[in-house]
Amino acid sequence: MKDIFARAARIKLLIFDVDGVLTDGGLFMDKDGHEYKKFHSRDGHGMKMLQQSGVEVAIITGRTSQVVEHRMNGLGINLVFQGQHDKRVAFNQLLEQFSISPDEVAYVGDDVVDLPVMRKVGLAVAVQDAHELTKKHAHWQTPSCGGRGAARDICELIMEAQGTLEAQMAVYLEV
Repeated sequence: MKDIFARAARIKLLIFDVDGVLTDGGLFMDKDGHEYKKFHSRDGHGMKMLQQSGVEVAIITGRTSQVVEHRMNGLGINLVFQGQHDKRVAFNQLLEQFSISPDEVAYVGDDVVDLPVMRKVGLAVAVQDAHELTKKHAHWQTPSCGGRGAARDICELIMEAQGTLEAQMAVYLEV
């Protein structure tokens, strides 16, 4: 765990996949093709606290969904790359935009399509219910499954490693 904390302490940008990471991977569609997704509210709050602590948050997903755009807008996440069949393209754009190196990036994925980016970053994270090959190439696995607290797990790990978690939580303990 010491190595994971050292990796997490260097993170300036946390990137999430969506389906299977911020959701449980289920795709809900009505007869007209309208898509619905279920997000976990604690994941969203973890992402907001992480941003408040100075870490950028981005989304790179292979699918395109107005639901994702709406949810990320609500969380103040403007770095949203949808329809990314080769996620390395958006990843490289983010590295350039923030003038950071891959070891200052964490990526959270659940499936083999996430591996090309996961294998480049300083902290590769697989959600608990990720594909076995994805888990094999991760530095760390979240205790929670995708869409059920996994995003909060990694946000809190990074804040703890960077010494900002206590300050973020203290706000809720003030009398």
